[in-house]
Amino acid sequence: MNHDFSVVTHNLTKKFGDFTAVHHVNLEIPKGHIYGLLGPNGAGKSTTIRMLCGVLTPSQGEGQILGFDIINETEKIKQNIGYMSQKFGLYEDLTVIENLKFYASIYSIPKNERYQRIQMIIEMAGLTGREKTMTAYLSGGWKQRLALGCAVIHHPKLLVLDEPTAGVDPVSRRVFWNMIYDLAHQGVTILVTTHYMDEAESCDSIAFIFNGTVIARGTPKELIKTRKGNNLEDVFISYVEEQSGQKINQSFTKKNG
Repeated sequence: MNHDFSVVTHNLTKKFGDFTAVHHVNLEIPKGHIYGLLGPNGAGKSTTIRMLCGVLTPSQGEGQILGFDIINETEKIKQNIGYMSQKFGLYEDLTVIENLKFYASIYSIPKNERYQRIQMIIEMAGLTGREKTMTAYLSGGWKQRLALGCAVIHHPKLLVLDEPTAGVDPVSRRVFWNMIYDLAHQGVTILVTTHYMDEAESCDSIAFIFNGTVIARGTPKELIKTRKGNNLEDVFISYVEEQSGQKINQSFTKKNG
């Protein structure tokens, strides 16, 4: 594996019976980059993410995450990456600090380091004063910050975010992305799926996935220029229209007219 990349896949494919959810996906994600994976619902984004995280075994193809094989070294992958989804994965009946202590133990952080790590996360996430608050009573934005803290408490070199800002207010989204930028500046590679085009435009590089296939990739500026769009949303819609053979406006009008 090229050591300049945190993620490398070759013809990554996942089939469920006769249905192909992901088809020959090739990715190269440089270290320290924020890489966006974009696509409509059902495009194959989450299935791709689950294969990269060692949760799903590919039907075909190969890949390496931080130098670990996604088929034969899944446990090493799980211990060396951070993962966060829109469901957050928090324990609602535990307090903020109890959740952090739990994840510190899950990631086998040495006991003599746990207190310092937890305090660092509390400060990073702006959770000072909320340590003893029951997680169930936190707002969506605060839960989001706590979930991110739990995902990076073991200092992962790769952070995987599967639609982490879905359903969160704009202010919380902005705060969350500022935290992501800080992590990237520290050398953490970020792989994120999102439906928000303003977030996608903030990525270093992006890939559009449609019907399980990557149909375009590049920097946001490159893709906007290539498709002669005003913004990334225009580009996204133009690719969906091209692949589906149907105008989005016409389709929407027919369904709602």
